Amino acid sequence: METMRWIFKWFTSRTFRQAVEFGSQVRKVRQAQRDLLAPDALAELDEARRVFRAQIMTASGREPIMAAVTVLEEVANRRLKPYPSPSLREHIEMLLVVASVVLACRAFFFQPMAIPSGSAQPTLWGITTENLLHRPEIKNPTGLKKWAESWLYGRKYYRVVAEADGQVRDMRDAKTIFPFIKRLTFVVGDKPYHVWFPPEKFYEYAGLYPGQAFKSGQDMVRFRMTSGDHLFVNTLTYNFRQPRRGETVVFESRTKEGLIRHTHYIKRLVAMGGEKVQVGDDRHLVIDGKRLDSSTRYFENLYAFSPSSRPKTDVWSGHVNDTVARQNGKGGIAPLFPDGKAEFVVRPGHYLTMGDNTMNSHDSRAWGDFPREYVIGKSGFVFWPLSDRFGWHVD
Repeated sequence: METMRWIFKWFTSRTFRQAVEFGSQVRKVRQAQRDLLAPDALAELDEARRVFRAQIMTASGREPIMAAVTVLEEVANRRLKPYPSPSLREHIEMLLVVASVVLACRAFFFQPMAIPSGSAQPTLWGITTENLLHRPEIKNPTGLKKWAESWLYGRKYYRVVAEADGQVRDMRDAKTIFPFIKRLTFVVGDKPYHVWFPPEKFYEYAGLYPGQAFKSGQDMVRFRMTSGDHLFVNTLTYNFRQPRRGETVVFESRTKEGLIRHTHYIKRLVAMGGEKVQVGDDRHLVIDGKRLDSSTRYFENLYAFSPSSRPKTDVWSGHVNDTVARQNGKGGIAPLFPDGKAEFVVRPGHYLTMGDNTMNSHDSRAWGDFPREYVIGKSGFVFWPLSDRFGWHVD
């Protein structure tokens, strides 16, 4: 009966709710200081809290409740020890709570990830660059547009103009000047040029090479780099069911031979333990004798290509074996599937995955299957940069 009355007062009286919250705060501080307070102080606080609870439960209006709050407040102020910088303490507590919530969400629901390469294109994009040396119609943005290009669309522009005639003589690696701040230096003639916050493959993106000659006032470097898709990995779903064929899964490399150790990969799941897999010369997978096509769930886009078209990078082109890849100038990417007749049997408890960018993907065609416990989740919400892929990702 008392519980029902407490619930009724909670929902019908704002003053009662505020009083309960105040009593909870007194109890919280009392517990935190129980090793610092004298026994008589603890006893007085406990008695004051007992009387307070009884009074607010029997009070029939705002005034009696506020009177009980005043009495408990007087005892608390007299017996509890004041904290130095109480506002700072509250802010720290709030930050700790927020951090706990974020860590819990990361562990059990969603984990952020940046697409590291172009192997999933055009479904999900990694870092891309465009050399603008011969694109005078594209201007480097300034002011607010530059801010929007960078922070909303993930585009960063690099430009270096020659100050004198000369040849590229020295191309130095980037150095860390301060924590998280890097600077790259290259020398043309006798003049050093510095680039702050350079991408890892700066010279490759810029097209610079030793001995390259430039005239004064000429653009030596001019390219645009677009950040890869950043998404939240759905780490919740696979706690309740197994991954399905065609879903884009995220897995750990751990110590898997042929992969960069202790990092994450994102590929499309194509086969499970015990299944026999072939990569046909028609660029379609055959699983246990059954050919996958554009009517297969999750493979609608991947197999929508025209049979007369040649496989291309960054375009849905099915899956190629090594013979087809070699015929199109990309031999060596599928050693486990040398031709359409080669068959790979997935080990029990293992998965086989392949990238959607079949002409530019280092995947199970090269390094085989991996244990299913390596999987941590599936593709979820693309949150940055803004593009036509922004939002929930549908496999």
